[in-house]
Amino acid sequence: MVSFDDLKLESGVPIYLQIINHLKTGIAAGTVTDGEELPSRRTLSALLGVNPNTIQKAFRMLEEEGLISSHTGAKSCVSLSPEQARALGRALPDGQAEQFIAQMKAMGLTCDQSVELVRRLWKEEEG
Repeated sequence: MVSFDDLKLESGVPIYLQIINHLKTGIAAGTVTDGEELPSRRTLSALLGVNPNTIQKAFRMLEEEGLISSHTGAKSCVSLSPEQARALGRALPDGQAEQFIAQMKAMGLTCDQSVELVRRLWKEEEG
C-alpha cells in the first residue's frame, strides 16, 4: 500500500497538489509501483487531518492523468505503464530544478553561488 506517513503538509501550497506530488515523487523514485493500493479516501483524510473532498479532488486529478484507477466499492490503485513511470522520473526532477533556478535568479544569485549552496546543504543533510 502506498504510504503517506512521511507526507508533511506545507502551508501556502494547496493540499491536493501536495498529495499529487507525493504520489508522483514516489513513482519517480521507484518506491511506488504499478498495482499498489492507495489508502481509502476516508483513511487518508483522517491520516492527514484534511477534508475528504480534498482527497477526492487529488484522486480525481490523478485518475484524469491516468496514474491511478478507481472502481466503485473497491480500493484505488496505481495504474501506470513503464513509459509513464520513466516520463515522471525525468519530468519531476527537471521541473523541481527549473523552479529552484528561477528562485535563485530572482534572489540575484549566480549559477556558481546556487551550486555552492546546493553542495553545502547536501553535505549538511548527509550529516
